Amino acid sequence: MTAAASPPLQLDDIQGIVLRTRPSPYVGTYILLRIDDPRTGRLLMGRLAELVDSAADWRQPNLPAFLNVALTYPGLEALGVPPASLSSLPEEFRQGMAARAERLGDTGESGPARWEEPFGTGQVHVVLSLFAADQESLAVVLERARQARAQLPGLQVVYRQDFYQLASGRTTFGYKDGIGNPTIEGSGAANPPGDGPALKAGEFVLGYPDQTGNLPPMPEPAVLGRNGTYVVWRKLHTRVAAFRKYLHDNASSPEDEALIAAKIVGRWPSGAPLILAPERDDPTLGADDRRNNDFRYGEADPHGLICPHGAHARRANPRDSEIIGDVHLHRMIRRGTSYGPPLPSGGLDDDGADRGIVFVFLGAHLDRQFEFVKTQWLNDGNFTGLGQEKDLLVSDNDGSGTFTIPRQPIRRRLHGVERFVITRGGEYCFLPSLSALRWLANLEKG
Repeated sequence: MTAAASPPLQLDDIQGIVLRTRPSPYVGTYILLRIDDPRTGRLLMGRLAELVDSAADWRQPNLPAFLNVALTYPGLEALGVPPASLSSLPEEFRQGMAARAERLGDTGESGPARWEEPFGTGQVHVVLSLFAADQESLAVVLERARQARAQLPGLQVVYRQDFYQLASGRTTFGYKDGIGNPTIEGSGAANPPGDGPALKAGEFVLGYPDQTGNLPPMPEPAVLGRNGTYVVWRKLHTRVAAFRKYLHDNASSPEDEALIAAKIVGRWPSGAPLILAPERDDPTLGADDRRNNDFRYGEADPHGLICPHGAHARRANPRDSEIIGDVHLHRMIRRGTSYGPPLPSGGLDDDGADRGIVFVFLGAHLDRQFEFVKTQWLNDGNFTGLGQEKDLLVSDNDGSGTFTIPRQPIRRRLHGVERFVITRGGEYCFLPSLSALRWLANLEKG
C-alpha cells in the first residue's frame, strides 16, 4: 500500500527562517526581551505578527531585511498561556537549557553559573532575530522592531548580540560553515547533489508527518503548535588562538598543520570536504554548492583513512557511515552566525576579544535531534567505536582527551585535547507560526 501524501506546507503561516536561507553575506542583531506585564506582551505579539516574514514571501523585493520571533517557556508563562497548553509542551523545553546543562556537557567554564546574564535565569522571554544583507537594510528592520516595542512599558531589553557572516562564509575558526543543511519536503527548495532525499516536513515543522510516518507531539491547542518549531540558541565563545596553538604544537610543518586541522574538522577552510580533497584545499570545490556536499563516507572511506570517524563534520552528520539507527532521525537545520572580530591570520596569542558562534538549531524534536547529536555523537565516541573520545572542536574536553587519525600501517593520535569552545549562555525557544502569534495576542488576561 502506498503511503498517503503529506499535506502541503502552509508556507504563509511558517516563519521564514525555518525553510529559507539567509542572504550571504549578512549582518544582524538578536534582541532578547523580558515581559513584565502580560497585557503589553500580548500587544507585542500582535504587532510582531504583522512584521514577521513568512516562508512564502521571504524574497520579495519590498522586504529589505528579515525579522523572526521565538519565545522561551518562561516567556509563554509571562504571556498568560493557559496551564493546559503549557503542560502540553515537551519536558526538555519546559525545563530549559540550563537545567539540562550536565547532559549537554555545559560544565566547568561552560556551566550555567558562569553564563552571561540573563541566560538561564528565566529572564529571557522573547528572542527577536533581525538580519539583512547590509547595515542600511538592517537599520530598517531594527526600526520596525523598535516601533513594535514603542509605548509598551511592560517590556525590557535584557540582552543584545550583534552578528554577521563574512563574504567567505567562514566562522571565527576560519572554516566555511552552513554546508549540508537538509532539504525539507514541500519547502520548494532545490535538493542539491549529495543531500539525499528530501526529509519529511514533520522533522522540522509541527503538524506534519515526520520520517517515522507519525505526527510529532504538538503543543495544544492546535493553533499554538501547528506550523511552529523549536529553537536552540547558544552563544559559544571560540578559543581560536588556543586552537591554532594546539595545531601548531602537534604539527611537523605548515602543511602538516593544515592537514591535521582538516582531519579534525572534516573539511578544509574553503569548505572543500576532505573526502573529495584528501591532500590539500580546493577553493573551487569549496565554493561549488553542487559539488561540495556530494559525497558518502561509507562508500569511499569506511575505515576513516581519508576523513576520520571522529572529524567534526562526520560526527555531526555521519551520512552513510555504519552506525546504529537511522541518521535521518537526527538531522538538524542549523542557522549559526558569527560574532566578534576575527583573530588576525596567523596569530597564536589571545587578544582578549570576545568572538565566537551563535549556534542556532531548528527542529521538531529537541531530544532526538539537538540533544541526541550533542550527547551521543559529539560528546561520546561509542557510536563510531571511539570509546570516550569526544569531538575535538566543540565538546567539553578537559585537557586529557585524545583525537585519533587512522593511518596505515600505524594510526596517529593527538593527546592533551582541551576545551576550544565555551558556552556563554543559551535558551530553548519555541518559534510559533504567524497564526500562533495572533492567538497569543488575543489571549484573555490571565
